[in-house]
Amino acid sequence: MKLAIGFWFWISAAGFPGAAAAQAAAATDFRPDTISLRRTLDSLVQAHHGLVGYSVVDIETGARLSSRGGETFPTASLIKVPILVTVYDLIAKGQLSPDDRLTVLRIDKVPGTGILQHLHDGMTITVADAAWLMATISDNTATNLLLDRIIIRRVWDKMESLGLRNTKVHSKSFLRSSSVAMDSSVKYGLGVTTPNEMARLFELLARGQAVSPAADSTMLRALENGDDYRMLQRFAGNARSARKTGLGDAVRTECSLFYLQHRVIVCVLTKDNADTRWILDNEPNLTLARMGEAVVRTWRK
Repeated sequence: MKLAIGFWFWISAAGFPGAAAAQAAAATDFRPDTISLRRTLDSLVQAHHGLVGYSVVDIETGARLSSRGGETFPTASLIKVPILVTVYDLIAKGQLSPDDRLTVLRIDKVPGTGILQHLHDGMTITVADAAWLMATISDNTATNLLLDRIIIRRVWDKMESLGLRNTKVHSKSFLRSSSVAMDSSVKYGLGVTTPNEMARLFELLARGQAVSPAADSTMLRALENGDDYRMLQRFAGNARSARKTGLGDAVRTECSLFYLQHRVIVCVLTKDNADTRWILDNEPNLTLARMGEAVVRTWRK
């Protein structure tokens, strides 16, 4: 009996790294049917009444699929991920502290998503609070407070340092007069990117290379708490993901890092959508939902 107990203890103690190695081996051996996936995604894109670009990246194998991957699209609130990365980059450099205080004045409050617009004037929150609100519930007022503190052009500088030269925020939310690139702002709205560049940014976050492993983990934890399940997440069967969405009248965007058999990034950006209704079952929402379903089915654990 002592031998059996001792043997079981040895297996249990040694099994953790062994289990991790087995899981890694299983992930490496897994080969998703990307040919079938491409057919499904392209058929959804072709049937859509509007322009759709997508980029899918399997982090473990390096496999990539894209359509219009290098074409520029409006981001809507998806641009808040580059803003988030810039905030944490400045924190890492000691130029900003997560505990720095931000005062919410009446003049700072803007409509759209978020809760700060509804709270009392003069309240104070921290930079970390504002970053969480921006990442999770896409709070527009929190976003503007952060942009005031970090300066819009610093987001451009950070994205260019990562090789993402087409990814830019133009202005504060609901304040086009604050734009630093008016022509592009008129054309694209709050921000601009490409499916490939946004997928690359999420890949850097997943690898701990956007800012640092610790900072990137903090940002991904916030993005896992995103509250919008209307698009890529809708038919994903509660698959774990870190994600951010963006919505405009003729624009729907989302980028998600799904934790499946492999870690898989899927970024879908749309523009010129014929269906501009703000209802759950509008065509852009359903197109993204079916694309997310197809990706998750391909890599499902």
